Amino acid sequence: MLSSTQGEMKQANKVCWSKKSKDFLKSKLTPELAEFIGIMLGDGYLSYPRNPRIKISFNSEDDKEYLCFVRELLTKLFSTKIKTEHRKNEKTSNLYIFNIKLLRYLMNDIGLKSSPKWNLAEIPEWIFKKKLEKHVLRGYFDTDGCVVITDNNGTRYPRLEMKICPSPMQKQFISILYNYQFKFGVYDIGKGKVRIQMNGRKQLKKWMSIVGFHNNKHQIKANSF
Repeated sequence: MLSSTQGEMKQANKVCWSKKSKDFLKSKLTPELAEFIGIMLGDGYLSYPRNPRIKISFNSEDDKEYLCFVRELLTKLFSTKIKTEHRKNEKTSNLYIFNIKLLRYLMNDIGLKSSPKWNLAEIPEWIFKKKLEKHVLRGYFDTDGCVVITDNNGTRYPRLEMKICPSPMQKQFISILYNYQFKFGVYDIGKGKVRIQMNGRKQLKKWMSIVGFHNNKHQIKANSF
């Protein structure tokens, strides 16, 4: 299967320059920025005002190619320094941004909230107004979702899963999946957290047609069907 995402992220919409931030921002309300929001809602961390920084974490073995993709995405969006850190003993890699003005802009103008995400994280309203939901969904799944392959009496069976903490984005993601007419289950896994599960080849094919992947570890598993 091939992803349908190529070419979709070339669309440009409303410019989001502010007088205080125009020296480092390249971003518009684009599919790229929407995907960045999804990445931040997944494995991103925004700390402000204490120890102000953005951190996006990756598995240093499984996510090598995806880290390069995200770094290129950040470079395309923002004119600011990006630091890469590799922790070999922990099998973890991180991307960091320490630009305080950019952090303020992302919070005040773009709609990101400071971490932790528990009870707070939500998808900004402009995502829905611009109809960019699938790009947020892709960014979230690429960082915090997984493609599971099970063996059902000798038949390989795909399953898409993602977990969402208690927060406004929980209902938002469920609503997005309903609107795209996916067939899925929502399971309580304790403390308000849920697991969303989409079973079977038909749902995988639909995901690939509508949303797709930019994380190669998911793409490889999906291509095996």
